[in-house]
Amino acid sequence: MTTTPKDITQVVSRHLCTGCGACAALFPDAIRMTDTQDVARRPSLTATGEVARLVAKEALAVCPGVGADHRALHGPKGPADEIDRDWGPVMEIWEGYAADAEVRFRGSSGGAATALSLFAVEKAGFSGVTHVAADPADARLNRAVISRDRAGLLRGAGSRYAPASPAERLDSVAAASGPVLFTGKPCDVAAAKAAARRDRRIDNKLGLTLAIFCAGTPSLSATGDLLSRLGVPASAPVRKLVYRGEGWPGEMKAQWLDAKGALRDSKRVSYGEGWGKVLQAKRQWRCHLCVDHTGEFADISVGDPWHEPPKGAREKGRSLIVVRSERGRRFVAEARRQGYLVLEPRERGILYRAQPNLMTTRGAVWGRKLALRLAGLAVPRTPGDGAAFAWLSALTARQRLQSVLGTWKRVARRGLWRAERAGEA
Repeated sequence: MTTTPKDITQVVSRHLCTGCGACAALFPDAIRMTDTQDVARRPSLTATGEVARLVAKEALAVCPGVGADHRALHGPKGPADEIDRDWGPVMEIWEGYAADAEVRFRGSSGGAATALSLFAVEKAGFSGVTHVAADPADARLNRAVISRDRAGLLRGAGSRYAPASPAERLDSVAAASGPVLFTGKPCDVAAAKAAARRDRRIDNKLGLTLAIFCAGTPSLSATGDLLSRLGVPASAPVRKLVYRGEGWPGEMKAQWLDAKGALRDSKRVSYGEGWGKVLQAKRQWRCHLCVDHTGEFADISVGDPWHEPPKGAREKGRSLIVVRSERGRRFVAEARRQGYLVLEPRERGILYRAQPNLMTTRGAVWGRKLALRLAGLAVPRTPGDGAAFAWLSALTARQRLQSVLGTWKRVARRGLWRAERAGEA
């Protein structure tokens, strides 16, 4: 029996769903996204019978969980050099920060993503920006929104290390009055690009794609673990949850209501403690099979310049901006010219120093997929991803062996031979 998913329900059951929401956007009358406690956001079929069967199959066309063709990024001649092979198309790299002091302070690093978004709606003629913000009723949860002004964009500034489905708003992108800037994780952007190829209405309104560097999506259960670490009572309503920002890299903290309805401040933990010791332990399985952590399918990618790490949690932040398309190049240049960004050029190879773990991660994914294939389990298809080269060149013999053996241990520990159910709470 083949392990390749034949429809969207099998993508979920075989632990390949990223939770992007693209399937729900394209088929809103047949699919809805559901928050789950121990996994992430997942699609559930609301249609029945033959309609459900056809929709579930057709949704595969926009699903990044089943994979993405990296060969399409480079054209028939392949990558231009080893940098493009290892990181996707890299036209230019800039390092800098938002010229607006508040945007820079609120952002996860230098506020570049928010500054670019602000330029889009204030000067570049965009009708809105899709992004993720905390659910106003429950700050543990994320909601995909479209913002059209500074206040809305600042509401989503800073990282949101919890399940989110930015591509769930692609139906609103299609109905927008003008071009929309789509912001999301690398897998979300890949989904948006796939949806644009399928639906001309989306293609006509998808003005620009901006990807945020990503190390994986923790589950809602991980959010609960973080709140416990912050000293927030398990049953307390959470009104604010800050993962990054307010300095670089910022501290994790929360605000919650006590039994008398008074707003209380939680303890604080460092970014290193919150991410390294709490959140990353409960990332969804598909993230362990991801080769694209820097948004290779986007027009522009933004992340942290870890080659010059902050000396304290409240240091003024800086962002790394990777320009991947001519459309992205023009956009960044104009945002800089009009005073939204303060930037300095960087050589393309700086990515190896700025994100030093990602080449070994890319190689390890090839070993993990090999282990899963040998175990008869499903893997995403990502032809042209360069992972085999990274497995041989970036990993030691011991690391290569560990990428296989460690995966078998995870299969046993997580019970990955059992099906994950869509919408399972």
